[in-house]
Amino acid sequence: MARRTGAGGTPATVALEKAGVAFTRHSYEHDPAASSYGLEAAEALGLDPAAVFKTLLAEVDGGLAVGIVPVTGQLDLKALAAALGAKRAAMADPAVAERTTGYVVGGISPIGQKRRLPTVLDVSALDLPTVYVSGGKRGLDLGLDPRDLVRLLEAQVAPIGR
Repeated sequence: MARRTGAGGTPATVALEKAGVAFTRHSYEHDPAASSYGLEAAEALGLDPAAVFKTLLAEVDGGLAVGIVPVTGQLDLKALAAALGAKRAAMADPAVAERTTGYVVGGISPIGQKRRLPTVLDVSALDLPTVYVSGGKRGLDLGLDPRDLVRLLEAQVAPIGR
């Protein structure tokens, strides 16, 4: 990331602090050989994987959008498109995702991205008191109330996971 954030912060933590949103930081030693960043985080932090969410970028009718789903499942691209009133969706190229968000793959946070994109959070998040999302770098997750996440991101909530 090219943006400066101060002592150990990331754009995600800076955005949460600026918005006055309560959150917790959860650091772990990232294994570069991990096949699933989200499941690695859940295991390393001793969290229920159903409460750990991954941030995915998709091309939706020619634009980019963010889908946030549990690490235990996958993003349903048709459901994401429908939630956004679009016809088609496909996963974004990882290089485009990194360039657009300012984060590296495996550390893309839905919070503090370079520019705000249409965002949809899977409805299952609202069943949880706390969800965990990437903190903006590999090896850092942030815990927060899913309602705060929706409010901060002006996100829609829909069944987009499968």
